[in-house]
Amino acid sequence: MKLRILDNAIRLRLDRSEVDDIAAGQPLVAETHFPDGQVFGYQLTAVADVTEAVFDGSVITLRIAQATLLSWAVDEHQVGISESLPTAEGNLELLIEKDFECLETRSGEDQSNRFVNPKALR
Repeated sequence: MKLRILDNAIRLRLDRSEVDDIAAGQPLVAETHFPDGQVFGYQLTAVADVTEAVFDGSVITLRIAQATLLSWAVDEHQVGISESLPTAEGNLELLIEKDFECLETRSGEDQSNRFVNPKALR
């Protein structure tokens, strides 16, 4: 699972096995360990029906409705899920996407578990 943050937008990209896992109701958890011992984490979890984003100071947790995640996971043509959550300063934009193969090969990067890039089929 890849994380990208830009201002008030959080984007996660999931490979094939991660999409399968979240569709099966399994949470996805990732961590980045820093030299001083601190750990930054991010999680995606399927829940009954409420979408929310929580930050506890070291972990970002995105909770998305199970039905939404399942519908997206089984639809080969639906690239992502977009949610907008109100904040005191506007909205927090969430985007969960399928991770596509890169159009140009990158050395040292395994792309075998990614989705076929629709632009490669043209």
